[in-house]
Parts: sequence; structure tokens; C-alpha cells
Amino acid sequence: MKAYQNYIFDLYGTLVDIHTDEGKPSFWKTMAAYFETRGAVYQARELQTAYLALVQEKESELKDRLDHTRGADSHESSPEIHLEDVFLQLYRARGVPPTDALIRDTALEFRRLSTTHLRAYAGASQLLTAIREAGRAAYLLSNAQHIFTEWEMRTLGLWTLFDGIFISSDHGCRKPDPRFFRGLLEAYALSPSQCLMIGNDPVNDIAGAAAVGMDTYYIRSSLSPRGEGEVHATYRQDAMDLKKLRRSLAL
Repeated sequence: MKAYQNYIFDLYGTLVDIHTDEGKPSFWKTMAAYFETRGAVYQARELQTAYLALVQEKESELKDRLDHTRGADSHESSPEIHLEDVFLQLYRARGVPPTDALIRDTALEFRRLSTTHLRAYAGASQLLTAIREAGRAAYLLSNAQHIFTEWEMRTLGLWTLFDGIFISSDHGCRKPDPRFFRGLLEAYALSPSQCLMIGNDPVNDIAGAAAVGMDTYYIRSSLSPRGEGEVHATYRQDAMDLKKLRRSLAL
């Protein structure tokens, strides 16, 4: 395998195994109780409906705004909102002027209650450490909400192991949008020919990176999309094993 200077990682399904469930009635019942203790009274189903409607509304607004900014030939296909704005609106709709601390706490409680499983894959921290000890660089490129992801990565001990972190909610778009990949490349002055994108999604990670000239390494994990069809990756690994990946990268 070619030696690369920069290794760009997806997070969920590549370095971290996670399962969330925001559809359970018990989850929305608990969240409604949380909002009520802070002065915003919702029934569980009412809160769920309002949350989903606001997410859809804000994604549509962002898409329209970006399409207008970029001109008639532009079409925003992958907008990424800040979920903090959704929680803010939920409080304001009940006459509660939320502080930044309340919004943060609500978002983290939302994520904590909806998460049923969270762990780093075996060897994740050792792999990232080995990359940097070899004089190379590790970057994160993740479709995620910053407020969720930073807390989870710090909890798992991964946050400080990257030379750069790019999270979609900070940039208004997400993979496989080429602009998201180019944003990382430009921010850190990286040459695509010196980058290897490592991920578990054939479209978001592999096709997205290839579109901007990166080589790619596909790892099939339990979080990979089912029925992915043919995967056009430079390298391929058909089972989650970060120790094997590390050997493949000669680290």
C-alpha cells in the first residue's frame, strides 16, 4: 500500500460503534418530563411532532438559503443544521427564554437518553496514536452534531488524538457533498494525493472522497448501509478490525 501523509477518518461505524433510538415512546415521555421541569410543558407525542417538524423546517430553510446564495444552478442536497436551534425554538414556543447552558444541557440529555450503545472499536486510540507517532496526521470528517460528538469523543478518549476535526454541523453541509471534503483540505492545506479517506459508508465516505481526488479505504462494519452494492474503493476490508487496518497501513 502507498504511504500517505494524512489519514482522514469517518467516526461512527469506523472508529466508534453507536446505536441510538429516537423513536421509542418512552424516550419522548422522558424528554417531555425533562422539558416540563424547565418550564416548557409538552405531551410526549406533541414534543416528538414539534421536534421533527422543526428539524424539517430548518433543513428546508438552510437548503433554500444556500441555493439562493449560490445561484440558480446550485442545488443543496446535503444541508446540516444546528440542533441547538431546534431546542431553542421548542423552549421559546412555551414561553421559556433558554440560556446557552440550558440548550447545551438539553441537547446532551437528548443524546444520552436516546443512546443505547456507545464504545470505541478495539484499537481505535492505538491506531490514531500510531499515525501521529509515525510523523503523519490524522483528521476527522464526520456527519454529526458537534454538541453530541465532542462530548462522546471526549468520553471515549479520542478527541485529542486528531490533528484536525471537521464536523458537519459546524459547516452547514455533510458528506458526500464535495464541499465538505474540500473544506477540510483547504482548512489544513492538504493535497488530495497525500490523503487516504477511511470509512464504512460506500457513498458518504468512499464516493464522496473519490470525487475530490482522494484514495479510499472501505471497512465494512455493523453500521455500514445494508445492500451497499459494489464498493468502488482503493482498498477494501470486509470486517471491522482496526488492528488489521493498522497492519495494512504499516503502522
